[in-house]
Amino acid sequence: MDTRTTLALRDVEILFTPFLHRKINLATRVVMAPMTRRFAADGIPTPDMAEYYRRRAENDLGLIITEGTVIDDPAAASDTDTPRFFGGAAMRGWKAICRAVHATNCKIIPQLWHVGMARPTDGSAPNPQEPPIGPSGIDPITLQQTAAPMSRSRIAEVIASFARAAANARRLGFDGVEIQGAHGFLIDQFLWAATNHRSDEYGGDLTRRVRFAREVVQAVRKAVGRHFPILLRLSQWKPEHYQARIAENADELAEIVLPLSEAGVDIFDISTRTYDTPEFEGSPLTLAGWVRQLTGKPVIAVGSVGVDSRPLTRLLQMLGTQQLDLIAIGRALLADHEWARKTRMGAEQTITPFTHQSLGRLI
Repeated sequence: MDTRTTLALRDVEILFTPFLHRKINLATRVVMAPMTRRFAADGIPTPDMAEYYRRRAENDLGLIITEGTVIDDPAAASDTDTPRFFGGAAMRGWKAICRAVHATNCKIIPQLWHVGMARPTDGSAPNPQEPPIGPSGIDPITLQQTAAPMSRSRIAEVIASFARAAANARRLGFDGVEIQGAHGFLIDQFLWAATNHRSDEYGGDLTRRVRFAREVVQAVRKAVGRHFPILLRLSQWKPEHYQARIAENADELAEIVLPLSEAGVDIFDISTRTYDTPEFEGSPLTLAGWVRQLTGKPVIAVGSVGVDSRPLTRLLQMLGTQQLDLIAIGRALLADHEWARKTRMGAEQTITPFTHQSLGRLI
């Protein structure tokens, strides 16, 4: 082995050092990002899904964040093939997945999801009689109002649904929960001014727009207790609106993340198109870097690792200088369940590259 290879292997080892936290310890800093797969059988996780997660868990991952799994609100899901996180059969399926991952040295948490207004109205979603719901009834793609704004009673019902799902996760033996607050789904629809036109306590300025997310976190914290880890995924971008922003500058970002941190978020999962892009003009900090600096909480960064031709040099540098704590891998892990182990061994040339065909397979 020549010196250059030895140095490369030594440098990459920072990805595989333990992450130590007062609520959750991980064997490595490589996280499987939540990626919607739609392979559940009428919403019930299958044995094939258990194998899918196990294969990745045993290949040097520290944490798996499951694909989005819908809570028990009747308008939460957008299709019948996304797994649900309620009901006896679904809970048995998730318990089997949890056990399969725990047979390795990896931890696993479910991502709890409500799609809000990103729900079809063509009758294809579960409970087709239920209309989509959102803060102002605004479609997150067209930005047109297509439904009535959520009532306060519906807001309370959804908050309670998130809390029940989190309690189920703890009961089943998961290692924490992640709340999906990004990508134009329900919580993000409250945060984004383009989809939140309310004039009550849940809309208007940022302090009021963040209230729904804060109350979800508070309810989840109450349901799971002080010691159970809560993660929250946030993003600026939305599908079809890649330049969208919930915060135009660091001061506005602080108005969002500080109340959420105080409400009980332990780790922020920050989704960007590319993990190392500076977020605000005049600063080299990424969105994850800003959240880390503002809150003092650990951050997961995600965005295009392993699916472009760039070397991992920048990522390793950012981990080494503590600009981020964990890195989530998405599409690259769909294509090759051994991505982390091959990267660790310096065998990148053997990694199966991601293609769009990877989306159609559960391997």
